[in-house]
Amino acid sequence: MEVYCTRPRCPRPQNYFADLDDITTLKTTQQKYCTTCGMPLLLDGRYVTTKLLGRGGFGAAFLARDRRIPGMRQCVVKQFQPVGNLTSTQLQQAQIMFEREADVLAQLGNDHEQIPDLFAFFPVIINSSQSGQEDQFFYLVQEYIDGQNLEEELVEQGKFSEQQVLEVLQEILKVLRFVHERGIIHRDIKPSNIMRRRDGKLFLLDFGAVKQVTNVALGAASSTGIYSMGFAPPEQMTGGQVFPSTDLYALAVTLITLLTNQEAIQLFDAYSNQWKWREQVNINPRLAEILDKMLLPAANQRFQSAQEVLDALYSQPLAATQINSPSVTLPPQSPKGSNPVVSQRPPTQPAFSIVELLGGAAFSGFEGALIAIALFSIVKEPIVTFSIASVILGILIFAQTRRWIEKFDLLIIPTITFAIIFFLPLLQGGRGIQEVILLSVLAALVAISITAIFRLIYKLLSLLL
Repeated sequence: MEVYCTRPRCPRPQNYFADLDDITTLKTTQQKYCTTCGMPLLLDGRYVTTKLLGRGGFGAAFLARDRRIPGMRQCVVKQFQPVGNLTSTQLQQAQIMFEREADVLAQLGNDHEQIPDLFAFFPVIINSSQSGQEDQFFYLVQEYIDGQNLEEELVEQGKFSEQQVLEVLQEILKVLRFVHERGIIHRDIKPSNIMRRRDGKLFLLDFGAVKQVTNVALGAASSTGIYSMGFAPPEQMTGGQVFPSTDLYALAVTLITLLTNQEAIQLFDAYSNQWKWREQVNINPRLAEILDKMLLPAANQRFQSAQEVLDALYSQPLAATQINSPSVTLPPQSPKGSNPVVSQRPPTQPAFSIVELLGGAAFSGFEGALIAIALFSIVKEPIVTFSIASVILGILIFAQTRRWIEKFDLLIIPTITFAIIFFLPLLQGGRGIQEVILLSVLAALVAISITAIFRLIYKLLSLLL
């Protein structure tokens, strides 16, 4: 089993332990240490980090498994390492803040289904690489959301339609209403922090310990100076007080970047101090006006709460006007304080990554060739063989688009088909097994080439249109 070391700047973080492939050994072993730097690998005695998800200036995030849970549940381990040379008092204060934030995150995740659950938080103290010193790291363990964030979707599919953006707006507003009612400001809303799970449900991410949670109970209402350039409003960039409308501003910037497929900094005209985005899209004027109000520079001129934005959406029917986009109608305004019922489109399938797309093409080409060879060996009629093989291949491609077949299925199915042909020479049609392999591989390469060409043409047309 491969285990990833979480010590920053470890020169060789990948470790492999053959004995951990045994599930019994994995569950009972006391501890494992990085073979390069000596960092403990079983965090809190239970979390086995397997992959680095991302690293920033304040720490890193890792994909991990919980060896104490049946089925080895996947989770995300976020590491927070205070920067600079901190005194013992400062380090203790950092730990107190970490624990307070973890408490807030536990509340949020447990009480709202669109915020990842918090599973654990703990510090780890280890000997430093410098003699006689110690390093202290803080860890949060959160629910793993299997899907794509909106930044990845934007890269894959291009501009979002009005209908898609309206869905994101509705769903994230409901999450922000819940968060703001508890005196918490997210302060880093952007496409990469909104995740679409494979079933289509949207999640708001990154309530991690790398930020100081703004909570009324903690008496901290000022910005920490941590934000994403282009998405933060003026009050946040100047280090001033932040408000619920601070998050609404960032959400609006997120939506216009999705609508235009341009970076936020490209949409803002510094000379006029205005956002220039409306001429690039064709959406319902009322929706555009709502987004513009969320983007106003003065915090007191924007909507003051997520509920106010929802009320503006529900005040009268709002239909999507985008060409070839089915209409979206919002119901009449709900009584204040109640949970409005939103008419939504069915959850969309997450976009395929380039690896999934080309892998599926290789599967289709290889499996299609095997099926055609086997059928022709039996039927002996090219037209009949082609027709039957096309129907079977069409079913397999449809199953891929619905994600009924994915990942290891793309290896298992052709392996079984090849094994049947290998052990039944009758299905080889007089060809040797090497010729069968060669034809199947060539078919896979042709399928990959055709898919890559069509994807390139689609991307070029998307940019031009």
